Amino acid sequence: MKGNESSMKYLFEPRGVAIIGASQTPGKIGYKVVENIVVGGYKGRIYPINPRGGEILGLPVYKKMEDIEGPVDVAMVVVPAEIAYNAIEECAKKEVKFAIIITSGFSEVGNVAEERKIARFAREHGVRIVGPNVFGIYSAASSLNATFGPADVKSGNVAIITQSGAIGIAMIGKTKVEGIGLSAMISVGNKSDVDETDLLDYLTFQDDAKVVLMYLEGVKSGERLVEVLKRATRKKPVVVIKSGRSRRGAQAAASHTGSLAGEDKVFDDISKQCGVIRAESIQEALNWCKFLADSPMPKGEDCVIITNGGGIGVLTADACEKYGVNLSDEVADLKKTFESVMPSFGSAKNPIDITGGASPDDYDKALGAALANDNIDSVACLGCQTATFDAARFGQIAEERYGQYRSVKPIVFSVFGGEEVERSIVDLKAKGIPVFPDVYEMTAFLGALYKDYRNKSGEPAPVATADIDMAAIERAIASARADGRHFLLSHEAQEVMRAAKVIIPQSRVAHNPDESVRYAEEIGYPVVMKVVSKDIIHKSDAGGVALDLVDKKEVLDAYEAILRNCRAYKADAVIEGMQIDEMIQKGVETIVGARRDNSFGPTVMFGLGGVYVEVLK
Repeated sequence: MKGNESSMKYLFEPRGVAIIGASQTPGKIGYKVVENIVVGGYKGRIYPINPRGGEILGLPVYKKMEDIEGPVDVAMVVVPAEIAYNAIEECAKKEVKFAIIITSGFSEVGNVAEERKIARFAREHGVRIVGPNVFGIYSAASSLNATFGPADVKSGNVAIITQSGAIGIAMIGKTKVEGIGLSAMISVGNKSDVDETDLLDYLTFQDDAKVVLMYLEGVKSGERLVEVLKRATRKKPVVVIKSGRSRRGAQAAASHTGSLAGEDKVFDDISKQCGVIRAESIQEALNWCKFLADSPMPKGEDCVIITNGGGIGVLTADACEKYGVNLSDEVADLKKTFESVMPSFGSAKNPIDITGGASPDDYDKALGAALANDNIDSVACLGCQTATFDAARFGQIAEERYGQYRSVKPIVFSVFGGEEVERSIVDLKAKGIPVFPDVYEMTAFLGALYKDYRNKSGEPAPVATADIDMAAIERAIASARADGRHFLLSHEAQEVMRAAKVIIPQSRVAHNPDESVRYAEEIGYPVVMKVVSKDIIHKSDAGGVALDLVDKKEVLDAYEAILRNCRAYKADAVIEGMQIDEMIQKGVETIVGARRDNSFGPTVMFGLGGVYVEVLK
């Protein structure tokens, strides 16, 4: 990691930035990038490059890269696709460390060969490529806004990696509107070299990035990403928006950034295993990032809901179950905590219902009692507009209590009602208070916070080790290939399982009735008999399976019956013999499957089998 961190530092904190294709014409990308770098107050040297020379915003324009005397760590490439290769040649001569190719017109439109040519040359000459087809980079650490997006970026502690340039540019403006400060933002585009894994690996160890948000359409280095995600999520929240989930979405991703989207179910399962906080939408992701960056970590799992309405409390309880938020069930403690603020007809069970007649003072006392109780780890405070509900006063209480406990205990709010309530929500949001118009939005954030809590507080799962006989596995596979098959027969699959030290029922392959009886007696009754034939894959359909054979006569009868059934099913089938298996009377039926995913390579599925495959999906 240290090597990657030291090299990536030049990308986020460059000593000098060149803009190849800089323009003197306002409105052009080559002008906007220079303007943003200047206006943003970049701390290093700025080198606009254009064969015409001249001046841009008071900066001298160099005619070629070799005219620059100082070090250039980052080169922004803003030239047409057909001459981008020449720009990278210039970068190599100057020993530029990173070339950010803003130019589009490569693999996303089928021009794969040119993109690979550039990436190969750059790799051979020690130049890392970001892109092509990107909008640039923002880094608060060096006050660098080398993008063609908005000039005014709010700095802070959320880092964003995006595969989409348009979404990234829009996020720069949207984050400011939402009050979210950025420590870094970078787009990866076609990912011909630098990808999301490289960037996440670096940002994981940057203290100014408290939360990392990634927008992905496809994954380039799946196995390595898993490794980096597991490490990253133990240090900070990693929020991911993954598009390309549907067939149409995957097709659109391929034409947008040239990405091959893998199976979304695989990505989703891997995300859960790695502790990723997966968002359904950009707005949801931004909500989470804003408050995850500022929220204290809970000390435990017990959450309490305070509400003035039973219905909205029930909805929130449902949402808590959906998003993995544990509600405190310590009835005696809850009753003691809230008895002084609870009307006789209220409920001290969680959700705590202080009823629709609750005054602002009742809210304040209930909220104060919950926040002061060390057995309560987080608080969700709900307000449902009633005749006695004062939205403005509720907002004041929320602001005061949040300010008092913002670094001590997580507290979130959801208020539902008319114009006064909406005004209160806008006002509280502007002050950075986690308030939501919908309880599901609120609870989704709380669930994200608790996922981060579990990532950091839980022990990493131990890695299983096994003494696997790879030679035996390779022999079984080679035997099948030599026979012209792309699949293993049942007894060959069992050989592989035994070589992998997986415990399976005893099994033999008999080539005649007498062997069947002998093997059945060696294994011990009852046994199972199955036909062995490369021409009959679905044995049950052919009548090629007999269960629960308890003696010699049943074994012999089954042998003849299976032969007869299989010949009737497929007359020219080559039958090698019968597989005699130990009959397992009790156990858990399971299903195991494997596939090669476009993003993550070989993946294995394991779960309950039989009817549960369809029931549980």
